Amino acid sequence: MAIADDFTVATNGNIRYGGAGSTYYTVYELHRFLQDLADNAASSGDDLLDITDVNPSSASTQQIIALNSPYNIDDDAAEQLYGGSITQSGGNTVYSGLKVIGSVNSASTELLIVQNGALVTSWWSTGINTADGSLNRIVIKSRDAGADIDGKLIRVMARELGDTYAEFAVTLGEGESVAAIQTVPDLNNQTAAGTIATWSSIANTEGYQLLDLGDGSGGQPYYSQWDIGSQSVNDVYEYTKYIQRRGTAETIHGISGVLFRGITHELAYDNEASGPFSENEVISWGTGATAGTGALLALDDNGATGSMWIQLLTGVAPTDGLEITGGTSSATCDVNGTVTARTVSTAFIGSSTGTNIIGAFGIGFDVNDVSASDTLTDLDGDTNSPPNNQTFTVGNLVAGGSPDYVIVGPNDGADELDLDQLSLDTTLSGGTETAVVVTTSIPSDTPVSGTIRILTDAGIYQKVAYTSWTGSTFTITSTDFSGDNATAGNNVFISYIDTTASTTSETFTAIYSSDRSLVVKVRNGNDGAEIVPFKTPATFGSAGGTVTTIRTDDV
Repeated sequence: MAIADDFTVATNGNIRYGGAGSTYYTVYELHRFLQDLADNAASSGDDLLDITDVNPSSASTQQIIALNSPYNIDDDAAEQLYGGSITQSGGNTVYSGLKVIGSVNSASTELLIVQNGALVTSWWSTGINTADGSLNRIVIKSRDAGADIDGKLIRVMARELGDTYAEFAVTLGEGESVAAIQTVPDLNNQTAAGTIATWSSIANTEGYQLLDLGDGSGGQPYYSQWDIGSQSVNDVYEYTKYIQRRGTAETIHGISGVLFRGITHELAYDNEASGPFSENEVISWGTGATAGTGALLALDDNGATGSMWIQLLTGVAPTDGLEITGGTSSATCDVNGTVTARTVSTAFIGSSTGTNIIGAFGIGFDVNDVSASDTLTDLDGDTNSPPNNQTFTVGNLVAGGSPDYVIVGPNDGADELDLDQLSLDTTLSGGTETAVVVTTSIPSDTPVSGTIRILTDAGIYQKVAYTSWTGSTFTITSTDFSGDNATAGNNVFISYIDTTASTTSETFTAIYSSDRSLVVKVRNGNDGAEIVPFKTPATFGSAGGTVTTIRTDDV
């Protein structure tokens, strides 16, 4: 098929495509076609161009073609061209060349192009004009009616579920601009889309929030909190890729999943008026070369001042002093200081090892769903990992009518309870004591709540429940020591488990820092349920620990 069979030229200069849509031509071939008509003595058929007309086109190079007024192409004609740029209307309209190189895992990969905050409707399917080994070669309108379309910026993406994601930002212009895309199989994302769609227990709390991972740093700021529900951490990784996939119908933070990238910039502001702003609203700023829009993903509003974390949607990032306006709230403020750009992850949640998450900037998780092997980065840019919480279990217990009593405490080195693990710093003598202060720092592997035993002056190790601890102080439920004081210097020890069995196993959870030697005692002297008292040394280690009670009838 020759270009003359597919394109027509009208007397008003309209160059239009009339073919079947399956044949493509370089911009230079279009130029040669026009020049071949322009040297004809007379027009004929549907190509109304000859030597009596103005010169229809010129070529700076074989990739840079200019159409001279009134000659022009439209969007449909542009879809059949590649290999360079077409400028027309005296420079008011530009169709720029785009070449995508690289490699993709799947032959069915359909590249996505984002322009001016929206997807460009594909006419290229899995790629056209690729005889040179490229992934795709097309032209895209980058200037219209005398104005550049979003600064001639586009983003090329590959988002095929099951493969790694990729993206490449390009500024279009004359000639042919190049984007590079590469994808490989994502071994941690091989679940079928239909299965992922059923994972309804996964949930996300959106917006600025403080999360305390229990690592001693207190609450730190994040813009999301993922709850794995009945799934795994890696399932959340797959689920978020499902949200972002090509063809998704999902939305997140008010944005179509396929357009969502995460936080790209953060800024401080002052002079807020008509506020407050609303998270997930689209904000805007500037004019002309300074104009831009963004999605407000997280907001720390302190009244007239505060901080914003946004995803840039169109244009350029704001700069110091520019006014920002909320698209929904109509609130305004001024950028105060330097705007910080943040690197995004192609999978917005970050990456997965298969069992653990390395979170992207600002991505948080329910503190009960992550472990010491997970890494999260908060909105301050600090990396955080939960402590190594481990569980120790005593099993094969009897509960119910004649239950066992089980106690787990520190080992004194001779496989007995270390009764003087700690020592009272202040005397307990009041009727409503609420704090127990010891002479040294409480061990870091002490459960966040539990029980301690305190030696009273009457020689009794009184069991006392504590609700929290810090430094050298246990906060206890109100306890009466007025009838039996516990004088400063008396023994105190932590009873990690100290209870009548309510189930067939009892546990405690604590932060592992180093191996701790323990003693486990299980006793049952109830009629009909008697067992020989069970005692064994044990270790609370990096994987917790388990002891199975040996039940020997006491006959």
